[in-house]
Parts: sequence; structure tokens; C-alpha cells
Amino acid sequence: MKEIKFIDLFAGIGGTRLGFERAGAKCVFSSEWDKFAQKTYEANFGEIPHGDINKIESKDIPDFDILIGGFPCQPFSSIGKREGFEHPTQGTLFHEIVRILEDKKPLSFLLENVKGLTNHDNGKTFKIILETLEDKYWVYYRILDSFNFGVPQNRERIYLIGFRKEKFKQKPIFEIPKSNNKVSYINEYLEENMEGYSISKHLQESYLFKKNDGRPKVIDKSTKEPVKTLVSTYHKIQRLTGTFVRDGKTGLRLFTENECKAIMGFPKNFKVPVSRTQMYKQFGNSVAVPVIEELSKRIVEIINKN
Repeated sequence: MKEIKFIDLFAGIGGTRLGFERAGAKCVFSSEWDKFAQKTYEANFGEIPHGDINKIESKDIPDFDILIGGFPCQPFSSIGKREGFEHPTQGTLFHEIVRILEDKKPLSFLLENVKGLTNHDNGKTFKIILETLEDKYWVYYRILDSFNFGVPQNRERIYLIGFRKEKFKQKPIFEIPKSNNKVSYINEYLEENMEGYSISKHLQESYLFKKNDGRPKVIDKSTKEPVKTLVSTYHKIQRLTGTFVRDGKTGLRLFTENECKAIMGFPKNFKVPVSRTQMYKQFGNSVAVPVIEELSKRIVEIINKN
């Protein structure tokens, strides 16, 4: 089997990279513009990702087999109404992915995004994305919930996978799995008597529990269920979207670092050299590693068969 190489775009803290490395692939290039995410990435992978994707020329990227990236979603349609023959994705970050796919012609790609991408701008955005990718690639996509892949969190994301038509003359038989047949619940990972993550009594009384409407979600060791989606603004302690733990000096606290790792499927030894605020932001923006691992194994398998 040949060594399969990939590039990690919009890399964040490297969750997608972890999944592909577990499948035996090798990262040859990474790009991430956020300086705090770069710091975490460097602490774990020994390299600082290249910065702004708009400023990276294709010729400066080594040859690779798979492009991976969780690109930010931006509206295309209004941009696409310009005169002339410019492509409707022009000026968006997705266009940078298309540019690199065109120039480097990799065998495959895996792209990840929020599930709302499918109905963004009444479905026009997703239609343009699909049409653009399907020009040169056989494309498969599916919305997956990370809870079905052994992660104690409900997190629905859309995954798009493609194989280059030029190399794969026939459309490969490829199915995106709905599950890896593993299940875990948050109570298996909750730490006890933790300090430093407490939510003040004042904030609890004046805001979090000001109404008796069953919110926010409070969990403890008896909670045998997944938590709600971990968001990048978790540190802002929002009563409608937050999940908090019954523990600590004030009786209620935020998730600990180890709990965040478990919720996202990261290993316990993953290093987090940034502030608490940045930590929540980074894990909230990341991918559920076991989902990527399952998909990457199947992509690598298809490439090796051909």
C-alpha cells in the first residue's frame, strides 16, 4: 500500500488531522489563520499551520492525495450575480478549496460543515457547492450525528466526500456510514469535585434559573445521555444552549478540559496551551474525531483499491 498524503485546510486545532492519521494517512501541509488555534495545533503536531488560505499559492503546496477541510459557510448567490463569466463561488473561502482542487487535482476530498449548509439561502448555496464539485469529482454527502460514533454529544454535521473522475472512471461503491456501532454517555466522563470551573451563585440565581422552564440543561453522574452540541460560545454561559454540571463549590460548573476532550472524541493527552475561553472556542469549532476516523478509513480503503 502506498503512503497516502493529505492536506489539512481550515485546520482549527487538528481534529480532522487526528482522524486521518489514525487511518494511516500522512499530513504534508496545513493552513489555519487563527493564532490561538495555531498555538494548540503546534503543541500537538509540532508545526505551525500556514496562515490565510487566500494568500497561499497552489504551487507552494506539496503534492497530496486527499484535501480535508471544514470550510466556513458564506453566501454565494449575491456574489454570483456579477456580470461576466466569474464563477459564483468567487470571493468565498469555498472558492479557495475549488482553486486548490483544480490546480493540484488530488484523488479525493473530505469537507465538513454545519448541517444548515443544505438549506442556506434556500438551498442555493449547497446547490452551487455540489455543482462545482461534481464537475470533476464523484460526490457523496450525508448529515451525521457524532453520538452515533461513540461520542457523548449530539452534533449533526454534513460531510461531503469526493473521488476524482479522471482517476476513478467508474463511480466507486462508497457508502457514508451512519454509525460506527459505538455508544457512550456523558456520565462516563464526568469528573468530580472540580475547582476553577464554578458558576457563581449570583449568576445562577439572577440569570440561569430565573425562570422555572427546565433550562439550562444540568447533568451529573446519573445522566445517561449525550449532551447538546458544544458550541464555540460555551464560555458565555447561555441558559438556552448550555449544558452545565452539578458539581464544584457553588453546585454548578462548566465542563472541564478533559470533559471537552471526551465530548469531541479527542484523546486525553491532547495538549491545550491556551486560555479557558480559547479552549471552549476551539473545541466548539472542532470536529468529532471518531466520525472523521471512520470516514477516513473508508476513503483510504477506496484509494488503495484503485
